[in-house]
Amino acid sequence: MDKHNFYMGNEFRAYEYLGAHINERGVTFRTYAPNALEVSLIGDFNDWTPEPMLRLGDDGNFFEITLRDARPGMRYKYRIYRRDGRFLDHCDPYGFGMEPRPNTASIIRDLSEYKFGDSDWMNARTDRKSEPLNIYEIHLGSWRTKADDGHKWYTYSEIADELIDYVKRSGYNYIEFLPLSEHPCDESWGYQITGFFAPTSRYGTAAELMELVDKCHQNDIGVIMDFVPVHFAVDDYGLANYDGTALYEYPEYDVGYSEWGSKNFIHSRGEVRSFLKSAAYYWLKEYHFDGLRMDAICNMIYWMGDKDRGVNGNAVQFLRELNGGLKALYPSVMLFAEDSTSFPQATSPNGLGFDYKWDMGWMNDTLEYFSHDPNYRKDNYNKLTFSMMYYYDESFILPLSHDETVHGKGSIVQKMDGDYVSKFRQARAMYLYMYAHPGKKLTFMGNEIGQLREWDEKREQDWDLLKYHIHDAFYRFICRLNHIYLSSAALWRRDCDRSGFEWIDCSQNDKCVYIFRRADIESGQKIIAVFNFSDEAQDGFDINLPGVRALTPLISSGEKTYGGDSEYRKILAADEGGFKLNIPAFSGVLFDAE
Repeated sequence: MDKHNFYMGNEFRAYEYLGAHINERGVTFRTYAPNALEVSLIGDFNDWTPEPMLRLGDDGNFFEITLRDARPGMRYKYRIYRRDGRFLDHCDPYGFGMEPRPNTASIIRDLSEYKFGDSDWMNARTDRKSEPLNIYEIHLGSWRTKADDGHKWYTYSEIADELIDYVKRSGYNYIEFLPLSEHPCDESWGYQITGFFAPTSRYGTAAELMELVDKCHQNDIGVIMDFVPVHFAVDDYGLANYDGTALYEYPEYDVGYSEWGSKNFIHSRGEVRSFLKSAAYYWLKEYHFDGLRMDAICNMIYWMGDKDRGVNGNAVQFLRELNGGLKALYPSVMLFAEDSTSFPQATSPNGLGFDYKWDMGWMNDTLEYFSHDPNYRKDNYNKLTFSMMYYYDESFILPLSHDETVHGKGSIVQKMDGDYVSKFRQARAMYLYMYAHPGKKLTFMGNEIGQLREWDEKREQDWDLLKYHIHDAFYRFICRLNHIYLSSAALWRRDCDRSGFEWIDCSQNDKCVYIFRRADIESGQKIIAVFNFSDEAQDGFDINLPGVRALTPLISSGEKTYGGDSEYRKILAADEGGFKLNIPAFSGVLFDAE
């Protein structure tokens, strides 16, 4: 590690120096604690008897010890003595493993233990800008659980084959995991972290997580992980007041705590910037993750996430350096911003440097539109056209994520207006609209089976719902829609190019009809998307498509096999591209235009 780079905030490999490292002399432990009076090491290898660590260097900010009796799998902590003589036992900020909560010790891990076999995938992967990107977002601990086992979670290894089979069958090509870094509280879902370099032991070891990622890659499935560069858990054995002072956090209370009760990183400090840069690089290099979704970016752009408090210049500069550095090291990885602001150039190399930004505006407008009674949709017609007014300002992901299925918001199907059957009709049409709309796709687990209850991290998904026809039909519809998306270049190749999208009719306020074209120049494929989101059928609706001789249906949300009551067949133009369509209520259809 270059210590000058470390202090300047430019180090991406600090974890190769700090932490617990196996070598021919045993295990060398190093920690950074500049304000500590002294530091001792305690662990399984010395019966938890403190052994003083050597203060290193001219500045004395680092502490080191090498122990021959230390072995992989053993637990350890740093006993950090403060200037007032008191001490606290901390887990290792750079530790590669931790024991299961509620225990708090770090665990020595050998990162070279697992050998990857995914070189073909790694050499061929891209940022997916001109390729399909269909993300299945999951919380690993509640996707499936062990019903009759006292240890309710599957390990990374145990769940790999079943998860991969399901994702492939369902038509997703990427998995996004909610944070897998170690965290003490299940209810935080991994967003309040104590071990930024430690895969959560809830699901197993570092080697087992590597195996899961490797198996995904060997089955042509990419893997993304949530990364949290904004804040960390307040637990006193973690980063909080690590060396007896506010080392990683702000010392001032008014900016020191986030809206979630966690502590905010102080991004103006070089050591903190190097810590976070190294953590991000660590997951990409050591575990072969294909991307990082960065949480709560608005809370980095603006002080406390409040635009009225102004831009946090140090945090913004950090994001630019982080993303630029990661892309220089791994050009093919994808970096995603969860950002609800309109801060410019989030996905520009000359701006914040993300590859994609979650389109929170599209998500909010779409879900609000479908929650309205059909009689009021004509007054909100432009909620479904507004997204294309700003769409080309950034590169977008269309997210229907975990955040939309918790805290009293209801599940996606439940958000739809109407009775039980009507909710499913409208949800099918809404998803068809989502997959036809420009932008990459993300949906949270359970959405695809029409789950009715809100997500609960303590329960697995309601897989028994698939015994009921309406849910089974909904899942089959989503599967087919996903596979059509993956195989239809018109729906993704020109996502970032204005030639890939054209409104055909977006002025049918009273009828709630929307029609647009998606196109791919390379293959010549053209898809016409037609939607009727009113509760009245539109029979004999005129559409003018110059140069189009016939429309062949690819998929319709109203097909009988999916619980609807209509079927489309190939439609020939009457004259010079003129078509008359019968568009059922609450329906959408994708046509291949010839």
